[in-house]
Amino acid sequence: MKKLMLTCAAAAVISTGAIAQSTVVTTTTGTGHAAAVQIEPEYRTKIRTYVTEHKVRPIQSRETIMVGSPVPHEVELEAVPAEWGSSLTKYRYVYSGERVMLVDPSTRTVVQEVD
Repeated sequence: MKKLMLTCAAAAVISTGAIAQSTVVTTTTGTGHAAAVQIEPEYRTKIRTYVTEHKVRPIQSRETIMVGSPVPHEVELEAVPAEWGSSLTKYRYVYSGERVMLVDPSTRTVVQEVD
Protein backbone atom coordinates (compact mmCIF):
# COMPACT_ATOMS: atom_id res chain seq x y z
CA MET A 1 0.00 0.00 0.00
CA LYS A 2 2.85 2.37 0.89
CA LYS A 3 4.56 1.67 -2.45
CA LEU A 4 1.33 2.40 -4.32
CA MET A 5 0.97 5.75 -2.56
CA LEU A 6 4.60 6.64 -3.28
CA THR A 7 4.14 5.69 -6.94
CA CYS A 8 1.02 7.86 -7.23
CA ALA A 9 2.76 10.77 -5.52
CA ALA A 10 5.77 10.38 -7.82
CA ALA A 11 3.54 10.43 -10.90
CA ALA A 12 1.83 13.60 -9.68
CA VAL A 13 5.14 15.32 -8.96
CA ILE A 14 6.63 14.32 -12.31
CA SER A 15 3.61 15.53 -14.28
CA THR A 16 3.57 18.83 -12.35
CA GLY A 17 7.29 19.27 -13.01
CA ALA A 18 6.80 18.81 -16.75
CA ILE A 19 4.29 21.65 -16.84
CA ALA A 20 6.75 23.95 -15.07
CA GLN A 21 9.52 22.92 -17.53
CA SER A 22 11.72 21.60 -14.79
CA THR A 23 12.63 18.04 -14.04
CA VAL A 24 11.62 16.30 -10.85
CA VAL A 25 12.76 12.75 -10.29
CA THR A 26 11.55 10.72 -7.36
CA THR A 27 13.61 7.72 -6.38
CA THR A 28 13.65 5.40 -3.42
CA THR A 29 16.84 5.51 -1.39
CA GLY A 30 18.36 2.49 0.31
CA THR A 31 16.45 3.41 3.47
CA GLY A 32 13.11 3.13 1.67
CA HIS A 33 12.43 6.87 1.77
CA ALA A 34 11.55 8.79 -1.38
CA ALA A 35 14.02 11.51 -2.38
CA ALA A 36 13.19 14.13 -5.00
CA VAL A 37 15.92 15.94 -6.92
CA GLN A 38 14.92 18.98 -8.92
CA ILE A 39 17.31 20.59 -11.38
CA GLU A 40 16.18 23.69 -13.22
CA PRO A 41 17.10 23.88 -16.93
CA GLU A 42 19.63 26.70 -16.36
CA TYR A 43 21.54 24.54 -13.86
CA ARG A 44 21.52 21.59 -16.27
CA THR A 45 23.26 23.89 -18.74
CA LYS A 46 25.76 25.00 -16.07
CA ILE A 47 26.53 21.36 -15.22
CA ARG A 48 27.15 20.41 -18.87
CA THR A 49 29.30 23.54 -19.35
CA TYR A 50 31.32 22.77 -16.20
CA VAL A 51 32.07 19.22 -17.32
CA THR A 52 33.17 20.46 -20.76
CA GLU A 53 35.24 23.43 -19.59
CA HIS A 54 36.97 21.56 -16.77
CA LYS A 55 37.59 18.55 -19.01
CA VAL A 56 36.24 16.17 -16.38
CA ARG A 57 37.58 12.71 -17.12
CA PRO A 58 34.91 9.98 -17.32
CA ILE A 59 35.19 7.17 -14.80
CA GLN A 60 35.75 3.58 -15.88
CA SER A 61 33.49 0.92 -14.41
CA ARG A 62 32.56 -2.61 -15.41
CA GLU A 63 29.09 -2.06 -13.98
CA THR A 64 26.45 0.07 -15.65
CA ILE A 65 25.78 3.17 -13.58
CA MET A 66 22.14 4.27 -13.70
CA VAL A 67 19.50 6.01 -11.60
CA GLY A 68 18.48 3.94 -8.59
CA SER A 69 21.63 1.79 -8.62
CA PRO A 70 24.55 2.08 -6.22
CA VAL A 71 27.89 3.33 -7.53
CA PRO A 72 30.66 0.73 -7.03
CA HIS A 73 32.96 1.47 -4.06
CA GLU A 74 36.03 1.64 -6.30
CA VAL A 75 34.54 4.67 -8.11
CA GLU A 76 35.55 7.99 -6.55
CA LEU A 77 32.68 10.42 -6.02
CA GLU A 78 33.42 14.07 -6.84
CA ALA A 79 32.12 17.03 -4.82
CA VAL A 80 29.40 19.06 -6.53
CA PRO A 81 30.66 22.61 -7.23
CA ALA A 82 28.65 25.47 -5.65
CA GLU A 83 27.90 26.91 -9.11
CA TRP A 84 25.62 23.91 -9.79
CA GLY A 85 23.19 25.31 -7.22
CA SER A 86 23.02 25.22 -3.45
CA SER A 87 20.35 22.50 -3.43
CA LEU A 88 22.77 20.09 -5.15
CA THR A 89 25.89 20.60 -3.01
CA LYS A 90 24.81 17.86 -0.59
CA TYR A 91 25.27 15.35 -3.44
CA ARG A 92 28.37 14.04 -5.17
CA TYR A 93 28.70 13.24 -8.84
CA VAL A 94 30.34 10.88 -11.28
CA TYR A 95 30.89 11.47 -14.98
CA SER A 96 30.35 8.25 -16.86
CA GLY A 97 30.06 7.72 -20.59
CA GLU A 98 29.06 11.31 -21.44
CA ARG A 99 26.58 11.35 -18.54
CA VAL A 100 26.72 13.23 -15.26
CA MET A 101 25.12 11.27 -12.44
CA LEU A 102 24.21 12.84 -9.07
CA VAL A 103 24.87 10.48 -6.19
CA ASP A 104 23.62 10.45 -2.60
CA PRO A 105 26.94 10.09 -0.74
CA SER A 106 25.40 8.37 2.29
CA THR A 107 24.06 5.45 0.22
CA ARG A 108 26.17 5.87 -2.97
CA THR A 109 22.89 5.58 -4.90
CA VAL A 110 22.44 7.50 -8.16
CA VAL A 111 19.50 9.87 -7.65
CA GLN A 112 19.56 11.80 -10.94
CA GLU A 113 21.08 11.70 -14.41
CA VAL A 114 21.78 15.13 -15.83
CA ASP A 115 20.99 14.99 -19.53
